[in-house]
Amino acid sequence: MEQSETAGSRFTLKRAGDYRQKLGELWTRRWFRWAAYAAGLLLIGYALIWVLFARDLPSVDKLRTYQPPLPTNVRAIDGTPIHSYARERRVQLSYPEFPQQLVHAYISAEDRTFFSHGGVDYPGIVSAIITNLTHSGRPVGASTITQQVAKNLLLGNELSYRRKIREALLAYRIEDALSKEQILELYLNQIFLGRNAYGVQAAARAYFDKDVAQLTLPQMAYLAILPKGPSNYDPERHTERALARRNWVLGEMLRNGFISKAEHDAAVASPLGTVPRQGTRFESNAGYFLEEVRRELIQRYGATAEDGPNSLYAGGLWVRTSLDPRLQQLAETALRDGLVRYDRGKGWHGPIKKLSIEGNWAQRLAAANLGAGYTDWRVAIVLEKSGGEAKLGFQSGDTGTMPASAASMPVAGKGGTTFGALKPGDVIAVEEDNGVWELRSIPAVSGAMVVEDPHTGRIMAMQGGWDSRIHAFNNATQALRQPGSTIKPFVYAAALDQGMTPATLIVDGPFCVYQSALLGQKCFRNFSGGYAGPQTLRWAIEQSRNLMTVRTASQTGMDNVVRTIARMGIGNYKPFLSIALGAGETTALKMTNAVSQLVALGRELKPTLIDYVQDRNGKVIFRTDSRCALMRTCNAKDWDGKPMPRPPARGRQLMDPMTAYQIVHIMEGVVLRGTAQTLRELNRPLIGKTGTTSGPTNVWFIGGSPDLIGGIYLGYDQPRPMGGYAQGGTLAAPIFKQFAREALKDMPIVSFRAAPGIRMVRIDRRSGRKVFGTFPSLTEPKPAVIWEAFKPESEPRRTIRREEIAARPKEKLLPPDVPVRQGPRDSEFLEREGGIY
Repeated sequence: MEQSETAGSRFTLKRAGDYRQKLGELWTRRWFRWAAYAAGLLLIGYALIWVLFARDLPSVDKLRTYQPPLPTNVRAIDGTPIHSYARERRVQLSYPEFPQQLVHAYISAEDRTFFSHGGVDYPGIVSAIITNLTHSGRPVGASTITQQVAKNLLLGNELSYRRKIREALLAYRIEDALSKEQILELYLNQIFLGRNAYGVQAAARAYFDKDVAQLTLPQMAYLAILPKGPSNYDPERHTERALARRNWVLGEMLRNGFISKAEHDAAVASPLGTVPRQGTRFESNAGYFLEEVRRELIQRYGATAEDGPNSLYAGGLWVRTSLDPRLQQLAETALRDGLVRYDRGKGWHGPIKKLSIEGNWAQRLAAANLGAGYTDWRVAIVLEKSGGEAKLGFQSGDTGTMPASAASMPVAGKGGTTFGALKPGDVIAVEEDNGVWELRSIPAVSGAMVVEDPHTGRIMAMQGGWDSRIHAFNNATQALRQPGSTIKPFVYAAALDQGMTPATLIVDGPFCVYQSALLGQKCFRNFSGGYAGPQTLRWAIEQSRNLMTVRTASQTGMDNVVRTIARMGIGNYKPFLSIALGAGETTALKMTNAVSQLVALGRELKPTLIDYVQDRNGKVIFRTDSRCALMRTCNAKDWDGKPMPRPPARGRQLMDPMTAYQIVHIMEGVVLRGTAQTLRELNRPLIGKTGTTSGPTNVWFIGGSPDLIGGIYLGYDQPRPMGGYAQGGTLAAPIFKQFAREALKDMPIVSFRAAPGIRMVRIDRRSGRKVFGTFPSLTEPKPAVIWEAFKPESEPRRTIRREEIAARPKEKLLPPDVPVRQGPRDSEFLEREGGIY
């Protein structure tokens, strides 16, 4: 070593090899070498663990903001729960909402040291390793609750030692990031417990039909055994095994000091007390309505969590709809009754479906999710036939018998008795009558009914067929049908816009049209062979006269007619004269909305099923009614002293309000004197229009009150003639009558609102001439003098003398419940003439 000194400084120089020499001296010592080897192995091991197991572990931060998949809950117009869209039944609770005894049950069953360990149970791991090394088969684990949270929420269900190591590593991270209470909350809300129930609240409902706060100690203990394998402890198939395991949990709770000996003994003596497996129960079926809601929500938010945070099956949405359960039930019953009335006497149309009766036929029948329509009809499967009776099986697993005498109706189109045609595996509809099961026939004919609020466009009821569980196709929104004479009010609305009035005289006489050079000129006539001569436009609508309609459409111009029809949302058609008689295709929903727009004085209405949607936190994310956004005053803190703001109209004006009211006023006459006078006995202001298409293949009625409009059609799914007697006035209008009798019973009697500027003038109903000195009768349904609605300066100039009216022969009056036929049916005209093209 060399040293040198300078003034004021001193430096020491050492050779570079001194550190290596010192390290060499240490390496000669055994203890140093072993320590170095251990440190190296630890570093290598840590690196290997990181590369093999920890490198791509998911972030624990996801758990802080984790939102489990929640079902979308749907409510009716009054807030009544009506349905839930879910692939995983789950109700999310916060930790304080779980009863402590329930928490103790799960800790005793799954992780006795949960509140003391750091995420991993080392003694349990050692025991599991020994068991797996000494036994073959499925590996066993020693997962703590924290590890199960890691597996269920972040890792998946891969069966391997690699996953177990990753699970343990992630458990340490979770314990550092979350409190024990937060971990338990995630676990109790997420764990699968069978019967499509995820989380203990959903399981409490599935197994005991209770909320968690209402569970008894033995019921809590039973739920605590289910994480190990719900199917292993099924209360119906493995009752003894479930009881033994439940009692073991109770014993663990006693050993851990969570319950007393008396509580333990009482709980062990208790039966399981579970309820049979059941589907979600709601007051209303409303399958067609709810399917339309489902489609709209999927279109708006997507179906699964991958589509966004507000998806249908995972977003936990709260949806308020416009469905009125009472009106929905009335509509379902009225339509079904109408279908049964038409189908009566036509025989049995065959089984609903065919299923195998081998093995668990009850489970197979329940999984088919079939409905019979009426609440007192049940779906059954024929298990066997012997002698003079058939053995039936039901979804619950119960059985019954049906004698041959209860299935004696003929088979439609084949003959012979239905009992002889029944075969094992046939799914049929039956009804119990005085203790005897009797066969019922599902009508082959179908139809639809829509009920709309004409003030807002909200759909309050929708029935698209017999039962959505049998026939999923929604005839109300998907079936394109010819509307027949229900299109005529819009044809005459175009005529009123072009200068005609309700008192304009139109000739009910021969009408010819030049079709083309190839087809030449075609002349038409009424089916009866006679004509009524000049009659008012009002009379033409009330009596649904085809030749007057064709003549009016020709004079008005079909371009104007189809333009009016398109503006009202019915359909976009070519300007052929046949369109004026309902040859174009549309849906029941569109026709109902179009008539509702007439009642709304020509203002646009967009038919809606959803009022608003809230996310899982209660925030409104969609609202159909945008009036608050337009007014900007809904959230005002206090009154500003100004007049109360009037909500703005949400729709544009599609038609002259006076024209719309004139048509509405005329359609009141259809009920009083025309083809829908079967409704007259309801004794309130009503409008209506019937329709019958060529064949006849469809029969219609559209109409209602100032507060409720209904649209109905009947027809076969594959259009075919319904029979010459089928008419809108005899088949469809009585369905609305049955519905309206109850639906309108408690609603106030109000008149249809007239448009500003309308002039009400007394006229002679038959000639259309102005009347002085006399007033319309308030009691006669067919008075000679009526109030008629005119636009300013369009009322008749000619008058009629009182003695002329008195000298006219009286019209024959029919009882109010007998529909009158004042002219040819649309079907007769179209069938004979082959349409007008």
